[in-house]
Amino acid sequence: MQTGCPVSDPARRGIGLWPDGGRDRQRCSTCSGSEIKAHPRLRGGHVARGAGLLFGLFLFALAIVLILESKLGLSPWDVLNQGLSRHTPLSFGMANVAVGLVVLVLGWSLGGAPGLGTVANAVLVGTFIQGLTAIGAVTSLAHEPVGVRVVLLLAGVALIGPATAFYIGADYGAGPRDTLMLVGKRRTGVRIGIVRGTLELSALIVGIVLGGTFGAGTVLFALTVGPVIEASFWLLERTPLAVRIVAPPAVVEGI
Repeated sequence: MQTGCPVSDPARRGIGLWPDGGRDRQRCSTCSGSEIKAHPRLRGGHVARGAGLLFGLFLFALAIVLILESKLGLSPWDVLNQGLSRHTPLSFGMANVAVGLVVLVLGWSLGGAPGLGTVANAVLVGTFIQGLTAIGAVTSLAHEPVGVRVVLLLAGVALIGPATAFYIGADYGAGPRDTLMLVGKRRTGVRIGIVRGTLELSALIVGIVLGGTFGAGTVLFALTVGPVIEASFWLLERTPLAVRIVAPPAVVEGI
């Protein structure tokens, strides 16, 4: 007879380890109906969820481009990358890679195994950004008055939420920082918005200490991106696009 909680069991609770892909949304009868959920999951098979993954990553790239073109401050993690590049032989780009790898390994060690979404995040977001910034009308936004650029910043931060919800909701794994966010939520039980905000503020503080530069947009991003993502998860969960699992799934081998 099985004892203990199948959801909280470290051998079965890792990000993306539920056989049907319906991770983080199981209601465990062993635990008197307590629900463990870190993110929504899109309905459908691989084609539908793959489309959700691509849509989310494109939105993510668009959000980054809007924030970049606002010229109102680096993201907290880029402040950290810049600070590291000033105190190590690493260039800004290589510091970005190094930090990403460290965060990925940390998340993995805590139970957040990488997946197809992790690779797609690494490859496609940069590809989409490259394509968007090759459009003259997009890059010209950086020369608009500050009022317009504030709108770009706000739109970019707002888009981070649905972008994250869709690409993570595809249930193919997440990028390094998002994996750490999901693992942090699962390990601590703290709301995902607070977990993400803590990660962003920690990266910002360390980056500032190391001499990285920041602006008003940086602080706004650090303080709001967590609640924006949490709200987007909440909204997506309540749409017909997401599944709702209220009982432990049958154990099935394979994907």
